[in-house]
Amino acid sequence: MSIYDYSYVGIAGEEKKLEEYKGKVMLIVNIASKCGFTPQLDDLEELYKKYSQDGLEIIGFPCNQFALQSPGTNQEMHEFCKRNYGVTFSLSQKVDVLGESQHPLYAYLTKECGFEGFDAENSNERLLRSIIENEMPENILGDTVKWNFTKFLVDGSGNVIKRYESFVEPMDMEKDIKRAILYK
Repeated sequence: MSIYDYSYVGIAGEEKKLEEYKGKVMLIVNIASKCGFTPQLDDLEELYKKYSQDGLEIIGFPCNQFALQSPGTNQEMHEFCKRNYGVTFSLSQKVDVLGESQHPLYAYLTKECGFEGFDAENSNERLLRSIIENEMPENILGDTVKWNFTKFLVDGSGNVIKRYESFVEPMDMEKDIKRAILYK
């Protein structure tokens, strides 16, 4: 299987096949509207505006599995992202990114690019680990998505080349995105 074998349902209810993005660099992100990381939507939109003409596609996957931080309907999520952050990149309908009802794309992404662990020296990572241990202790081990705003970078050939955890700011990924675009 390749990433191009997967699809998702867009925020407006349309089926979107990832094969439509062949030759483009993709950044796939699970998003939420009421998370401390939600302001990352600003920088994600900035990256999209800056690099979409060069072949970058960003797809946001709303998910309500982490402390119920993405309540409301798909339409409410779409309106929230657009009104508060000017989001113009693609959004899916809400999905589960872990557990028995995990979207197949996320099973693929986490298999292709596993969790590298928390850095005990980094205060942001220690804080996130503590939150996960308190809120979802079953999620601390393994390659599962740990929290909202986990990001996967996919090159123009469909290879999952990098995983960024929630605390990684989108602008800190810009160098990797530019390199992926250059070599797509």
